[in-house]
Amino acid sequence: MQSYTFSFIGVGNMGGALARAAVKKLPPEQVFLSNRTFEKAEALAAELGCAAGPADRAARDGKFIFLGVKPQMMADLLAEIGPVLAERTDRFLLVTMAAGLTMARIAALAGGEYPVIRIMPNTPCAVGEGVILCDANGKVTAAELDEFTDALSGAGIIDRLDERLIDAGCALSGCGPAFVCLLLEALADCGLPRKKALLYAAQMVKGTAELQLSTGDHPGVLKDAVCSPGGTAIAGVRALEERSFRAVAMGAVIASAEKTKELGK
Repeated sequence: MQSYTFSFIGVGNMGGALARAAVKKLPPEQVFLSNRTFEKAEALAAELGCAAGPADRAARDGKFIFLGVKPQMMADLLAEIGPVLAERTDRFLLVTMAAGLTMARIAALAGGEYPVIRIMPNTPCAVGEGVILCDANGKVTAAELDEFTDALSGAGIIDRLDERLIDAGCALSGCGPAFVCLLLEALADCGLPRKKALLYAAQMVKGTAELQLSTGDHPGVLKDAVCSPGGTAIAGVRALEERSFRAVAMGAVIASAEKTKELGK
């Protein structure tokens, strides 16, 4: 019987991004893919050189089993694979990325006191520039968590965050790419040729983020370095502040966090 280090149940946008990150560190034959629409798993498996098959096989043969379905579908999935998990005599770990569902809830739905890792990734993981927030329950050993994070390190930054803060973290790093893309789209409507405008805007965001990460300077300091008194940049900043730009951005994160809590009820 073939065994896999990572098995994915669900390879949508997020599951697919993590699978692509996984094969940067793991041999493709150590990664198994499954999806409700099998053709999707089959196509990704062909692209990455992985195996593909049904969810029960992913549950039976994987060491780290990624539960890549929406929160409202999690109960049905775990009811489906629960008997398969119960029959296993070897060591395995459940990996959940479902917003709002705690590790305790996942274990209860799965029907056992299983080791669970909870992650909150974002879509830039597909290109190795993502953020994965993670925590683990007391059933996961330090060695297992190290193995897991090393195998996913091709995705970008993996940071341990207490589970009680993960929903808030998800609203920032998980939902944030949508907010940034909205900003990029708006900036590209500035009147320049669209293709060039998108290139300039995307590289500007990428470069500014790298500048902040490299220097560690407060964003306000970096803003002041751009804004000379009475200049063009400060005129734009004033226009944003008149329209409560920061309050709107904060409100977006808060709204996403509140929705995340709702999904866990």
